[in-house]
Parts: sequence; structure tokens; C-alpha cells
Amino acid sequence: MDLLSSAVSYASRLGAEFAEIRLERTRFTRIEARNGVYTVSSGTDYGAAVRVYVNGSIGFAFTTRINLDSLRRALEQAYSLARAAPGKQPKPLLLDPAEDFHEHPVKRSVEDVPVDVKLRDVTELDKLVAEKSFVKSRTLVYHERVEERYYASTEERLLGERRELAYLYASAFGEEAGVRGSAHVNKGTIKGYILWEKAPQEKVAEELLGRLQRQLRAKTPRAGSFPVVIAPEALGVFVHEAFGHLAEADLVAAGSALQGKKGQQVASSSVTIVDDPDIDDGFGTIRYDDEGVRTAKAVIVEKGIHRQIMTDRIHAAMLGEDPTGNARAESFRYPPLVRMRNTVMLPGDHSVEELFEDIDFGYYVVSTGGGQTNIDGSFQVGVEEAFEIVKGEIGAPVRNLSIVGNTLETLLRIDAVAKDFGLFYGRCGKGQLVYVSDGGPHVRVRSMTMGGRE
Repeated sequence: MDLLSSAVSYASRLGAEFAEIRLERTRFTRIEARNGVYTVSSGTDYGAAVRVYVNGSIGFAFTTRINLDSLRRALEQAYSLARAAPGKQPKPLLLDPAEDFHEHPVKRSVEDVPVDVKLRDVTELDKLVAEKSFVKSRTLVYHERVEERYYASTEERLLGERRELAYLYASAFGEEAGVRGSAHVNKGTIKGYILWEKAPQEKVAEELLGRLQRQLRAKTPRAGSFPVVIAPEALGVFVHEAFGHLAEADLVAAGSALQGKKGQQVASSSVTIVDDPDIDDGFGTIRYDDEGVRTAKAVIVEKGIHRQIMTDRIHAAMLGEDPTGNARAESFRYPPLVRMRNTVMLPGDHSVEELFEDIDFGYYVVSTGGGQTNIDGSFQVGVEEAFEIVKGEIGAPVRNLSIVGNTLETLLRIDAVAKDFGLFYGRCGKGQLVYVSDGGPHVRVRSMTMGGRE
């Protein structure tokens, strides 16, 4: 921390109005199994990013050499870039001095577990998936990271944070009676080497194989508009992809469907959506963002009313918003962007069973595949696992289903929100990849447009 403090003070002597240094050390291990062929890799990524604001411009640079001379050279480079750029950038929101280091607690550190034990645990899952004859190919990826981040700025903010992250991606492709299908599951934790306690291999295999087999034996869906019950996993993807990006300050400024709707009703009164950095064991659970801002919950929608957007320092200053600590970067090689953390819909008052009771015919959407969402709120999402709802009961599985619609119109049509809650794990791409969580309860939508896919 003393090194960063000494280095960042040099920026003031250069003439910078504001400067920051973000130092990161990430130790990682990755185990990948593709159809029984295993690859194990590990290493350390270490470097620092600097940003300098001067005369209405921001300069960015990074270095993989961590010493005072290298940090000063990076600051000089960023300063020169800022001086050369057109001066139209608003000055980042400035904060008070602060000093803190936060270490996220773990039950058992991933660094205390030998790699052969980790390989054995992945192999156990791989064998369970491979033993089914309808599985034609499979991929498992186990990835763990120990992240240490340190931050210093000309505001005299000296901050640090350490956390561990473990992530499992499992996918399978299958064929049965001439029908082909694919399925995947994601699991994660930030509490150390407890992934297999949270998600034992037998349970993961059962979920993945059951999802795949139901696809292979599913029927073709009807096209049209129907009532839909959305399960927590699919809802989390919808909340993140179709809605969450619309509430990121840079996209709001660019004209997203939420622009100018502060204080207006954008969802039914049963809907509350937050981006929360303090959810237990979430991939987006962080104390400070990559601009040294203390993270805070962003209440995006409260009982149907749009309240907040997610901000970084620049857009908070530009739009007159409170800082929420949503600036995140993939690594020190990138400048931070406005990104989500743990984006969820909060539970309601209904039992899950009540959501199905009044539906004569509709669909139950459990998980989604790929899709597309647009800044105007329109979306098209492919469904990975879904079922018919017939006379209030879950019926036959369906395959090749897609959903199209408008995000805000869909949120306004939610007429029941259940008491349950699920949290899910993944990575979000916005030019850079960051780890995020999303989720929520079961919800019922009065009507959604469904179609079959080839």
C-alpha cells in the first residue's frame, strides 16, 4: 500500500486533477475435461492499471512490472494520453479519504487443497455424466481464482480486498431416436473449496442428465401467447440480460428503455429488482468496486417504480446520480465499465403452487439458452428447459421453444411473485468478462409470446 501511495502522489506533481492506481494479483487453477481428455493449468496474473484525469480527458495505461519506476512511467503514459485527447470527459466524482482492507471469509481455502484432489473431484463428475448412452459429448470446466485487489487515489483512498472464487460449468450434447439436444449447468461459490458440498457430483450429474434427457424426449410447443411461470434460474437470466443492462448508467445515457423513466411505473407493483453487492455467497459480492467506491445496493425497481440506476464515478457525476460502486474491469489490462454484481428480483407473497393453479394451458420455463436483447427493451430468448402447464399442473416437457417480447411490457404483466428464491452463477460479457450472480423467485406472467425454433 505504501508503494501505491507513493506512486499515485507522483500524478499530482505531473499536473493531474485526479489519478488512481489499481493493483491486482490473481492466482488461478483451471481443470477442463472434454470427452475424457483432461487439461490442467495454473498460474498468477499480476499487474497494475492507472487512470489519470486532466483537462477534461482520461488516460489509461497498465504495467506488469510492479515497482515505483514502472508505476510512474505508466502514470506518465496515461497523463500524456489524457493531454492529447479532446477535453469533453466529465471529471469523475470525487470521494473522501479512506483506508481499509477487507478479506471475504472462506470455510476452506482453495489454496489448501492439492490439485490432485481437485482433479479427482472433477473426474468423479465426468464419469457420472459419461455413463449414459444418450450422451454423445461432454465438457466440464472447473475454474478457481484467488483475487487480491489494492487501490490508491489522489483522494488519499487506500483500499484492499481479497476473495476466493470457484466456478463449475458442465455441458452435455446428446442424441436419442434421431433427436438431438444439449444442456448445461453452472455452479459457484466465494467461500473456498466447498463447491462439491454445495453441489455434490451426484446432484450435478442428475440435474444435467435429467435436463438433457427431457429435451430428447420432449414434444414440439405451440406458438402463440400464453400465461407463463418462470422458474428462478430463467428469471435470473431475464432480470440480468433483458432488464439489468437497461439500468447500467452508460446505456441509460445512450438511450436505453429506462432513460427518463425515474419515478415512473415500469413493472407491476409486485416487482422489486435490486443489484446487491452484499448477497451471501454471490459472485458479485464485493466491498469496493474497481474505482475504489464503497459498494451500495442499487434499488432499480421498487414495487414497480423505477428508483435507481447503476453507476460508476463518471456517470454519477454526469447524470447527478449517487455512486453505487458498479465499476468493474475484467483485469488490470482494462479500464472499468458500469457492470452488474448480484442482480435479483426479490421474493413476493405467493406459494409456488399458487402460480400454477389458475392456468388452463401455458408454459413453465425453467432454464434458458442463448438470446438477444436490445437497448430499446426488445428481446428474443431461446429456452433450454420448459414444460407445458395443463389445468394447473406441470405437464410434458417441450423443446425448441423461444420467447420474444419487450422487457418493460413483460414486467408489467407479472401478476404473482412467489416466496422462494434461487441464486445462480455465471459470467457477463460486455466487451469484458466479469463474474456475476443473478436470480429471484418463481413468477407468473399473464401472457408471453412463445414460438417454436428449428
